[in-house]
Amino acid sequence: MRSSTSPGPVSRRRRSLLLWPLASLPLGGAAFAARWPQRAIHITVAYPPGGVSDQVARALAEVLSADLGVPVVIENKAGASGTLALDLLVRRPADGYSLCFVAATAIALRAQAAQSRGVASRAAVPVAGVMRTPILIVGTRSLGVDGFARMVDRARQSPGSVRWATTGEGTTGYAVLDRVRRASRTEIVHIPYKGGGQQLLDALAGHFEVLSTNVASAQLEDIAAGRLVALAVGAPARLKVLPDTPTLAELGYEDANLDSLFGLFAPPELPEALAERLNRAVATALETPALQTRLRSMSNLPFEGSAQVFAQQVAREARR
Repeated sequence: MRSSTSPGPVSRRRRSLLLWPLASLPLGGAAFAARWPQRAIHITVAYPPGGVSDQVARALAEVLSADLGVPVVIENKAGASGTLALDLLVRRPADGYSLCFVAATAIALRAQAAQSRGVASRAAVPVAGVMRTPILIVGTRSLGVDGFARMVDRARQSPGSVRWATTGEGTTGYAVLDRVRRASRTEIVHIPYKGGGQQLLDALAGHFEVLSTNVASAQLEDIAAGRLVALAVGAPARLKVLPDTPTLAELGYEDANLDSLFGLFAPPELPEALAERLNRAVATALETPALQTRLRSMSNLPFEGSAQVFAQQVAREARR
């Protein structure tokens, strides 16, 4: 999980916007990285408090603070499917003290929004992958049927009768919904939310029929108690905690069988040496047994790879 950047011409590293290359090293950057950190680090979580992303970011911040010897402060800035926090990030100094915890899909959304406005998009720098999170599709008490196939049948027989909640257009949960709608040729109504906290409360109240969300302990507890019904998961294989719940691929929705990639991003033009220093700090934190246990208990997979591997996977998510 260590970063190993191969030297090469600056022009070549800047040639492809999709790869979000790390900025070239300014004079004195290595010395600055060696002295970093000397004050509090601020991580903006692009989602509301209480969700799985917020929980993981706070657990990571605790380990980083202990390892680095400085406070690591979490602030939440939800909105626009994660792009609001990124818009704030790219205007901050590229000094290693301002980071954003966000899903890779938000990077693509921000670039697309900028393109639609006809303005240049300053790309955030992928610093370190943190986790891959399966997508969980559940039915609420308003659904009235068991199983994913019967849910699709209801949507087909009664267009508009199935409402499906996600955390916003362009998120992975929305991509799952959209691909299911296209493949099944059904009229499923999209209900967008800013984050998972209120979304889950409304699911338990039966305000809609279906919910796609990141797998988290709260949802798993609600499934075990019968308050929600697991319909499917977006993951490479069935989850150990839900062995009887099929993947979307098993159900015939291969294109919708998606999970979420989360990580830390920094402002543009972050010195390469500092990006490597940050990547090593996060990699070390992810190796701690406590954080490993925390992630795996929520069925998340800790990310393994350098900053370059993370950047490549972010680019692949954007193309998807």
